[in-house]
Amino acid sequence: MTASSDGHPWAAPASGHRPVVRSLGSLVYDGIKQRLLEGAVPAGTRLRVDELKAAFGVSKQPVMEALRRLSTEGLVEIIPQVGCQVCSYPQREVEDFFQLFAGMEGTITEIAAARRTDAQLARLAEVEGRIDALREAADSTRRSQGYRAHNRTFHAVIHEMAGSPILAATSQRMWDLSDFLINTNGAITPLSTALDQRHADHERIIDALRERDGPAAREATQAHIVGTLEIIWDGTAAGAEGHGT
Repeated sequence: MTASSDGHPWAAPASGHRPVVRSLGSLVYDGIKQRLLEGAVPAGTRLRVDELKAAFGVSKQPVMEALRRLSTEGLVEIIPQVGCQVCSYPQREVEDFFQLFAGMEGTITEIAAARRTDAQLARLAEVEGRIDALREAADSTRRSQGYRAHNRTFHAVIHEMAGSPILAATSQRMWDLSDFLINTNGAITPLSTALDQRHADHERIIDALRERDGPAAREATQAHIVGTLEIIWDGTAAGAEGHGT
């Protein structure tokens, strides 16, 4: 599989590691999904099969396989006789999703408070230290993308604390959709200006986990997740102003 030129939304990230042998459809799926979660392709953008074939150096079949998988995850929409586009959700659905997501993650964190180990807590604090360090970074892309990656790790450690693979697996799709909704709203690096609040939220979660205070852990996590809506709507407003609307 080949990548397009630098700066193209479908350009594959540089990697010094030999990839695991996988089907072409899976490789294309991973490539498109990563760019969608990073916000490289805004909501509502038409996805042209010929362009994707050329970008990834594959035939039509792996591209269609990838798009069908992404459509089941709510990231792209396949419109019969028309084509495919990046999903766009109305405000009410976005708000409903984050309320549901907050409840899910709050439950997981409350369970984690009762089951966590000291070693896991230390690892969680280490991950949060990386987020704390990002606050000093001058580059907004580094802050935004760095936070997205470290934040996923932060909450993955909490899932490990809870010790429930079925909860973690159920939550995985929600995390993907959360990243998608944050980063496809039209704003450039929307998370870059939110690191101080995000860091403070995480510190409250860690404190509750340290004290094994389940209700406080749930409350702090729910507030953290619901607070994401402010980032999205602020970013949407900023994007509209930037386009003169």
